[in-house]
Formats: sequence, structure tokens, C-alpha cells
Amino acid sequence: MGESTGFLKWDRKLPEMRPVPVRLRDWREVYEEFPAEDLRLQAGRCMDCGIPFCNNGCPLGNLIPDWNDLVYREHWRAALDRLHATNNFPEFTGRLCPAPCESACVLGINQPPVAIKQVEVEIIDHAFEQGWVTPQTPSVRTGKRVAVIGSGPAGLAAAQQLTRAGHEVVVLERADRIGGLLRYGIPEFKMEKRHIDRRLEQMVAEGTEFRTGAIVGENIDIDVLTASNDAVVLACGATAWRDLDVPGRELANIHQAMEYLPLANRVQLGDMEASPIDVNGRHVVIIGGGDTGADCLGTAHRQGAASVTQLEIMPRPPEERAGSNPWPQYAMVYKVTSAHAEGGDRVYSVNTERFLDDGEGNVRGLLVHEVELVDGRFQKVEGTDREIPADFVFLALGFVGPERGSWLDRLGVELDPRGNVARDDHYMSSIPGVFVAGDMGRGQSLIVWAIAEGRAAAAGVDEFLMGESRLPRPIPPTARPLV
Repeated sequence: MGESTGFLKWDRKLPEMRPVPVRLRDWREVYEEFPAEDLRLQAGRCMDCGIPFCNNGCPLGNLIPDWNDLVYREHWRAALDRLHATNNFPEFTGRLCPAPCESACVLGINQPPVAIKQVEVEIIDHAFEQGWVTPQTPSVRTGKRVAVIGSGPAGLAAAQQLTRAGHEVVVLERADRIGGLLRYGIPEFKMEKRHIDRRLEQMVAEGTEFRTGAIVGENIDIDVLTASNDAVVLACGATAWRDLDVPGRELANIHQAMEYLPLANRVQLGDMEASPIDVNGRHVVIIGGGDTGADCLGTAHRQGAASVTQLEIMPRPPEERAGSNPWPQYAMVYKVTSAHAEGGDRVYSVNTERFLDDGEGNVRGLLVHEVELVDGRFQKVEGTDREIPADFVFLALGFVGPERGSWLDRLGVELDPRGNVARDDHYMSSIPGVFVAGDMGRGQSLIVWAIAEGRAAAAGVDEFLMGESRLPRPIPPTARPLV
């Protein structure tokens, strides 16, 4: 390592966030620029630990100690090469991944871990600024045609790998822009969409074709698609959202998170002047305590909500690791995102009993009660009923699997017991030549898993088409990291 005792000299440091009153006036990313020397010292905290558990903590198998050392030595171009060796889109993961690698960092046993995610995003942003991220066009064309359905991180990763292997790749996206949930599910303040656009420019220059408004089952026939391509990759995500079946669910102004967030993004993209779901001056309740709930929280703040309350049925996580959650598992501890730092109330161990009607068919509040875990089941705490006022309610309860529809049923792929598309160790479904990557086969998961599976599925497709493949195969579908 460049500075083997750096972890003894320098504390963990991250970039400052823009002041809350300032950042709530716009939709730009929340962080200030991070000084280059501060970043160098953060990379220098990476210790010569012998066994880098961070590599295993990352589903992509990122070569984290390598690029930390190179950044400390200021060998930025070499650091970029190490970063791209395992990750097609570090500008996405560096902004959106919850960093299981940091939970697995050996330094994190008794100190704050290395700021791995920050080093990652600074490498790729610096590389784009220097013009180092250029198209990698294949030297040989195979003549094989591959269709990728879905343009989220799994589909994009599979497409880029297959294009670079020399295949003719077309990505089909039912929306009007490429990017999937990266485009319409992630708020601008977490990742500005220019990061997607500049990567797409590279992919187009490499030879990948993109088609928007391509709706399989409507203007795209699945039988024609499979017959006209040598392989098909299903990367449509787990977009069937979980609902909350309680009395009053039919009331107006109760929306799924993915009905709310895309509209706010479309305003920032210039498609409309204002969102049809605008909570300015209104009381908002978000049900669900995960990242999607935090995205709704930050969006409501920027729209000028009068109050925002986020409900979570689980107990509040501890400030430090519990004994049942040892290193190097992912640290299940209390976290404050940028959106939480902007305001709002977080209420834990509560369950929604019903939504309350204002007498005109609109929601006016929720009847909730506290719960406790008894033998692994939630039980109501008697005498804790109370009402929470709400003009709008957003459901951020996660996703239950891929959308079932005519084209998927017509294709005839087998499903696993969880309702996801089943696949073998080469990511091929029960239909020869049809492969599955990302949440559609894995279930709702992290962006790093999506990219890793896209890369691995591409290797499976390449081997199926050519008899062998030199593309990296990060993980089989059944693999699990330490975190």
C-alpha cells in the first residue's frame, strides 16, 4: 500500500452536503465537491489487511485495495482501468449503492471503514472530465444478434458486455427514455440524469442500438423477437410493487412510490411544468422505511410539503452493530440519508390499520398502532391506537417480483418458488437461448447485484452463441457474498 499506516493517521471523511435551505431550492445532487487531497488521504486509509474482505462484500468483486492504492499514489488512469475491470458503471454505483463493501472493510471492525464508495465515484468522475472514458469497439463482429429487454443497470451491463464481444445488440425499453428505474425511479438529487446520458453516448458509439417505446406484448411480438434473434436477455426488473390491503386503500391521494417519483423526474426532464402529484403545503405520510421511502421524502421536501412522516413496521435499528450482526455482514444500523437530514419524522414499530376518509373520497389520515415482535411475528400493542393526519400517502413497500403478463406467459419460462424467472448457473431460463439477469430473476436487490448479474448473464449468452467466452463471469445466480 502507498501508506500502510494511513488508517492510524487519518479519520474517515466524506464530502459536505450543501446547506439544507439551499439544496431544497433545486434538484441538483446534494454533495459539495470533495478536495483532491482529502480524497487521496481517504484512499490512503486502506490498510494492508492481507485478506480484503471488501472484495467479497461487493457482488461485483471490485478490486478495491488496488484502486485505493493507485488513487493515493495519484495514478488515476490505472485506477480507472482497475475500476472498469469489474464494473461497467461506477458512476451509478458510486452514487446509489449502499456500499456493502464498506460494511466488510477490515478497518471497520473497530474504526470507521474506508470511504470506498467516495473513492469509486471520484475516480470515474475524474476520468470523464479527462476524456478517458471512450468507446471500446470490438475488433471482430460475430454476426450474432441479441435482444435485451429492459434498460436498467442489468440490461445495460449485459448489452455493453455483449456489444464489446462483437455481437449485434439491441436494447428494448418500453418507456420513452433509456435507463429504467435509474431514469425515472431515482430522484435527480441522488443522481443527475446527465450521468446516464454520457454513458449511453459511449454505448451507442460502441454499436449498441437502443429502441424506446418498444413494448413487448404490444408493438413487439415475443415470438417474432425470439425467432429473429440468436439470444434474448430478460432484464425487466422486479417492477410488481407490493400493495397495502387495508380498509380505505381506494381513497384518492394514496399512491405507490413509483407512481409519484417518475412524475417528479419528468418535471426535471422538461416534460411538464408541474407534477400531477404535487404535495406543496400538504401533509404527507410515507409507509416504508427503505431507500425508496427516503426518495419520496426528499422529493416531498423539494415540493414544499407542510410535514412529512415516514412509517416503518420494523423496530428502529441500533446505533452500532448488534451481537447478532457481526462484521463482515452488512451493518444493520440506524442510518441518516441526505433526505432524512432535511427534515421529517421517522416513526418505527407502527402498523397502519386503515386509511381515514374526509367524507369526499379523499384520504385525510391514517389509523395506526404500535407493534412488537413476539416469536418472529408482529403483535399489536393494545392501547396505542392513534391517528396521523395525511393529505397524501405514498406506499414504498418494495416489490414482489417481475410483472406477470401476456408476453411472459406466452414465452412459457418457468418461475421459481418466489415468482421470479428461474435460470440455471449460466443465467439461461427454461427456454434455450433466453437468459435472465437482475431483479427479474433474483428478486428486488441492489444495483451492484444487477450490474454483476448483467455481466455474468452476458458471459452465459456469449458462451451459448460461440461455444466459449472470455467475458468475465462474476457470480453464479445462487452466490451470496459475506454481506
